[in-house]
Amino acid sequence: MIYLLGMLAIFIISDGLLTHALVGNDLLVEGNPLMVPLVAQGNLMLLKLVGTIICVIILWDLYRRFPRLAVISTSCFVIAYGAIVFWNFGLLLSLGIMVPSWLAESSGGGLPGFR
Repeated sequence: MIYLLGMLAIFIISDGLLTHALVGNDLLVEGNPLMVPLVAQGNLMLLKLVGTIICVIILWDLYRRFPRLAVISTSCFVIAYGAIVFWNFGLLLSLGIMVPSWLAESSGGGLPGFR
Protein backbone atom coordinates (compact mmCIF):
# COMPACT_ATOMS: atom_id res chain seq x y z
CA MET A 1 0.00 0.00 0.00
CA ILE A 2 2.90 2.34 0.74
CA TYR A 3 4.16 1.89 -2.83
CA LEU A 4 0.72 2.64 -4.27
CA LEU A 5 0.38 5.78 -2.16
CA GLY A 6 3.88 6.88 -3.17
CA MET A 7 3.11 6.32 -6.84
CA LEU A 8 -0.16 8.22 -6.49
CA ALA A 9 1.60 11.16 -4.85
CA ILE A 10 4.27 11.23 -7.55
CA PHE A 11 1.65 11.09 -10.32
CA ILE A 12 -0.46 13.89 -8.79
CA ILE A 13 2.56 16.18 -8.36
CA SER A 14 3.83 15.28 -11.86
CA ASP A 15 0.42 16.16 -13.28
CA GLY A 16 0.65 19.57 -11.63
CA LEU A 17 4.18 20.18 -12.90
CA LEU A 18 3.32 19.12 -16.45
CA THR A 19 0.14 21.19 -16.45
CA HIS A 20 2.06 24.19 -15.17
CA ALA A 21 4.72 23.71 -17.86
CA LEU A 22 2.24 23.30 -20.71
CA VAL A 23 -0.45 25.80 -19.74
CA GLY A 24 1.74 28.25 -17.85
CA ASN A 25 3.90 28.80 -20.93
CA ASP A 26 0.85 29.26 -23.20
CA LEU A 27 1.59 26.07 -25.11
CA LEU A 28 -1.83 24.54 -24.42
CA VAL A 29 -5.12 25.51 -22.83
CA GLU A 30 -6.44 23.90 -19.66
CA GLY A 31 -9.33 21.62 -20.58
CA ASN A 32 -10.93 21.53 -17.12
CA PRO A 33 -12.99 24.71 -16.63
CA LEU A 34 -12.80 24.35 -12.84
CA MET A 35 -9.00 24.40 -12.94
CA VAL A 36 -8.59 27.37 -15.32
CA PRO A 37 -8.62 30.05 -12.57
CA LEU A 38 -6.19 28.06 -10.43
CA VAL A 39 -3.74 27.59 -13.28
CA ALA A 40 -4.04 31.25 -14.31
CA GLN A 41 -3.43 32.53 -10.77
CA GLY A 42 -0.52 30.17 -10.13
CA ASN A 43 -2.20 28.38 -7.21
CA LEU A 44 -2.24 25.00 -8.95
CA MET A 45 0.86 23.53 -7.31
CA LEU A 46 -0.25 24.57 -3.83
CA LEU A 47 -3.62 22.92 -4.42
CA LYS A 48 -1.94 19.78 -5.82
CA LEU A 49 0.41 19.52 -2.84
CA VAL A 50 -2.29 20.01 -0.20
CA GLY A 51 -4.69 17.74 -2.08
CA THR A 52 -2.05 15.03 -2.36
CA ILE A 53 -1.37 15.08 1.36
CA ILE A 54 -5.09 14.93 2.18
CA CYS A 55 -5.71 12.09 -0.30
CA VAL A 56 -2.81 10.02 1.04
CA ILE A 57 -3.98 10.49 4.64
CA ILE A 58 -7.57 9.52 3.78
CA LEU A 59 -6.52 6.48 1.76
CA TRP A 60 -4.12 5.34 4.49
CA ASP A 61 -6.90 5.67 7.09
CA LEU A 62 -9.22 3.71 4.79
CA TYR A 63 -6.50 1.06 4.46
CA ARG A 64 -6.39 0.55 8.23
CA ARG A 65 -10.15 -0.07 8.34
CA PHE A 66 -10.89 -1.68 4.97
CA PRO A 67 -7.60 -2.86 3.44
CA ARG A 68 -9.03 -4.51 0.33
CA LEU A 69 -11.22 -1.53 -0.57
CA ALA A 70 -8.31 0.86 -0.03
CA VAL A 71 -5.93 -1.13 -2.23
CA ILE A 72 -8.50 -1.43 -5.03
CA SER A 73 -9.46 2.25 -4.94
CA THR A 74 -5.85 3.43 -4.68
CA SER A 75 -4.91 1.19 -7.60
CA CYS A 76 -7.70 2.75 -9.67
CA PHE A 77 -6.48 6.24 -8.77
CA VAL A 78 -2.89 5.32 -9.67
CA ILE A 79 -4.02 3.96 -13.05
CA ALA A 80 -6.13 7.06 -13.76
CA TYR A 81 -3.44 9.55 -12.75
CA GLY A 82 -0.81 7.49 -14.54
CA ALA A 83 -2.84 7.75 -17.75
CA ILE A 84 -3.21 11.51 -17.27
CA VAL A 85 0.52 11.99 -16.65
CA PHE A 86 1.51 9.87 -19.65
CA TRP A 87 -0.98 11.78 -21.82
CA ASN A 88 0.43 15.13 -20.67
CA PHE A 89 4.00 13.90 -21.12
CA GLY A 90 3.09 12.75 -24.63
CA LEU A 91 1.77 16.24 -25.37
CA LEU A 92 5.01 17.69 -24.05
CA LEU A 93 7.04 15.43 -26.33
CA SER A 94 4.80 16.09 -29.31
CA LEU A 95 5.48 19.80 -28.95
CA GLY A 96 9.20 19.06 -29.11
CA ILE A 97 9.90 20.35 -25.64
CA MET A 98 12.47 18.73 -23.38
CA VAL A 99 13.50 16.20 -26.00
CA PRO A 100 17.03 14.98 -25.38
CA SER A 101 19.35 15.58 -28.30
CA TRP A 102 20.23 11.89 -28.56
CA LEU A 103 16.52 11.08 -29.00
CA ALA A 104 15.89 13.80 -31.55
CA GLU A 105 18.90 12.78 -33.63
CA SER A 106 18.48 9.01 -33.33
CA SER A 107 16.83 6.65 -35.81
CA GLY A 108 18.47 7.94 -38.97
CA GLY A 109 17.65 11.61 -39.23
CA GLY A 110 15.54 12.14 -36.14
CA LEU A 111 11.97 11.67 -35.16
CA PRO A 112 9.23 13.47 -37.05
CA GLY A 113 8.26 16.73 -35.39
CA PHE A 114 11.43 17.03 -33.31
CA ARG A 115 13.63 19.72 -34.74
